[in-house]
Amino acid sequence: MKILIISPSSDPGKRTPHEHMIPQLAMHILEGLTPSRHQVKTVEEEIEDVDLDEECDLVGISCMTANAPRAYYLSQEFRRRGKKVVLGGVHPTILPDEAIQFADSVVIGEAEGIWEELLSDFESGNLKKNYYHPNIPLDRYIPLKFRESTKKRLFNVVPVMSTRGCPYNCEFCCVSDLFGKQIRHVPVPNVVHNIQDSCGRIFIFLDDNIVGSPPYAKELFKAIKPLKIRWVGQSSISFVQDDELMKLAAESGCVGLFFGLESVSIEQLKSMRKSIKDIGQLEDAIRKVKDFGIHFHASIIFGFDNDTPAIFPETLEFLERNKIGSASINILTPYPGTKIYEKFKSEGRLLTMNWKYYDNNTVVFNPKKMTPYELQAGAIWTKNEFSKMSSILHRLPGNISHPSLYLALNFGVRKSNKTDPQRLKNIVTNIFDNISSVNEL
Repeated sequence: MKILIISPSSDPGKRTPHEHMIPQLAMHILEGLTPSRHQVKTVEEEIEDVDLDEECDLVGISCMTANAPRAYYLSQEFRRRGKKVVLGGVHPTILPDEAIQFADSVVIGEAEGIWEELLSDFESGNLKKNYYHPNIPLDRYIPLKFRESTKKRLFNVVPVMSTRGCPYNCEFCCVSDLFGKQIRHVPVPNVVHNIQDSCGRIFIFLDDNIVGSPPYAKELFKAIKPLKIRWVGQSSISFVQDDELMKLAAESGCVGLFFGLESVSIEQLKSMRKSIKDIGQLEDAIRKVKDFGIHFHASIIFGFDNDTPAIFPETLEFLERNKIGSASINILTPYPGTKIYEKFKSEGRLLTMNWKYYDNNTVVFNPKKMTPYELQAGAIWTKNEFSKMSSILHRLPGNISHPSLYLALNFGVRKSNKTDPQRLKNIVTNIFDNISSVNEL
């Protein structure tokens, strides 16, 4: 049997700058789970085109919310050509009743423990509408083959994952709905095995919080230290409260970490489930991370109900004052399945249900203390100012530990800024016709 596995892009006419492309893992896990008697081809649409006339028996498509419309289109086209299609990923997991309208079957949640059963059912002509097994153990070793896909990205970075699940339930996040509230671990020997088998040198841990379980993280860091790799990942700011953990991370090859700061507003920090709620303590934490030679990448979200137009210059001043290495400047996105989505929906504040705009960069709701246009324009202004050459040069002395990473990430932001004028246009002409600030243009 020939199986085609696809990770669709949000817009096939636009390619993400390779500095910002996050390596895909789900499609490679599916390939690793597939019995060897089957032929598997993986296609990542951000890198190569999808051939709708590809010779295959079964098509598997994994998608998130922003690329769900594209996934649905591809699914319909393959089905029109007589192919059976299975949808999976974050969005179909949260909205399986929606997804099944465009596919023959939907995988809800994780594929381990499901995929082989699904393939067997397909072969016997008994494909079910839904497949779901919650909290699947992660102790099984799955061989991963990345082929040429990693060579299309900055530094040939290879994806790996060591934990799933999150005990928190942030109102703008659906990770716990997807992976559960309990942190589950891949056995450390299996992680080491994956790293060795990949023959890579630079890795990205796709864990939502690589230090969510400090004892496990310490065991992992000790185990990968002899491999002499370099890696980046995502961490909570509580990382700085354990010096041994920070030292082990640095010694194991950690060169950069993504921290979800979300906001530098004191009022907003106090309302969030963060271990650090004081700006002074936050600045000390940033310095401490840098002192260990780890690049600090901050994730900022604009659009919380406490935010006013003053949040934009306030945030820019904070980022530049602390010489933040790089930053993702995001707009609050009420993804389906999150508390914030239900809140905005009940309050009548959602501006569109077109999922392609749910991309962390486009305003899709009515903010409380500013107009949608002010929020969109303010986020764009902050990103542009932060990625100016003068700002990059100003922050460089505070980020000299990994200059190549620093420059690549910041110039990647400059590239991505080219799509921002279209986002402002979208607010006025494409999706919103109830915005009071239209006359301001």
